[in-house]
Amino acid sequence: MRTQLLATALCLAATAVTGCGATVEPARDAKPSSSVTLTNCGRQVTYDKVPERVVTNDVGITELMFALGLEDRMAGFAMPDDKGDLRAVPWKDGYDKVKWLSKDQLTKENVLNARADLVFAGWNYGFREDGGFTPDALKKLGIASYILTESCHNGRTKSSRGIMPPLDALYADLANLGELFGVEKRAATLIADFKRRIAHVRAKAPKGSDRPSVFLYDSGQDTPFTSGRYGAPEQIITEAGGVNVMHDVADSWTTVGWESVVRRNPDVIVICDYGDVSAQQKKKFLLSHPPLRNVSAVRHRRIISLDYADLVESPRNPSAIARLGAYLRTVPAGR
Repeated sequence: MRTQLLATALCLAATAVTGCGATVEPARDAKPSSSVTLTNCGRQVTYDKVPERVVTNDVGITELMFALGLEDRMAGFAMPDDKGDLRAVPWKDGYDKVKWLSKDQLTKENVLNARADLVFAGWNYGFREDGGFTPDALKKLGIASYILTESCHNGRTKSSRGIMPPLDALYADLANLGELFGVEKRAATLIADFKRRIAHVRAKAPKGSDRPSVFLYDSGQDTPFTSGRYGAPEQIITEAGGVNVMHDVADSWTTVGWESVVRRNPDVIVICDYGDVSAQQKKKFLLSHPPLRNVSAVRHRRIISLDYADLVESPRNPSAIARLGAYLRTVPAGR
């Protein structure tokens, strides 16, 4: 649905893993002599062997595997076909090589058909109590699981998610996957590169009261779906030089009321671009929605779109921070 139109944008995205023009070192085969125990969502999980037929759910999770060069360890992935033009990403070869199992969420049936030995998914990113597709259910089938850290249940409510700052979640998953698959060096290199690139954006970001306030709009007309302090947009906005107006919401992705958006009066709105409703349609709605008419971002038409894969935990997060940072630096102090 969406395309990367500019060569510079492609270059930015590519540097999330390699830097433009760099050659990706092939991942080595991991053959540990013993089992691996990792901390995942606050629990110790032991894997008796290196998975050889991993199935992933959704774009960000799938691209974490690709960024680590683990295509050969994958049996397939599931994701809707509304996540943009996958031919224009640094991991095109991964998408060409690994089987697209389903354009819906994973099920026990397609995981079993793929002969998966590990499912890498998240709560509301594949795993769900409704329908019984859970790590415990998969364990009974002899299939291991790894849960995306951004999606870990935090116990504040039955469904609230997020146990650590979002970029820490990204780094934790890269480090864990690196250890599990024996590609620790590649994981460490990615983490160091991401931190360096983000620090570069942070150094140029507005300071103090000059930082624009930002509302992340995912979808919804009666009530907006947005991101609290445990979703990737929190630190994407913060590191880019803004303030997430929903920072006080102790969840990752959740629904709020329009009155809370109006009360917080964001200077900028970031649209999450995916799904059947285009970014342009979402923007048109925001600009015409009566409750928002006096909100600063709407009055000044300060609305920017980022792709879905930019705004969930994924190796695209650093390039999203760079692009949003460049936009926020154009917002005048005092608004």
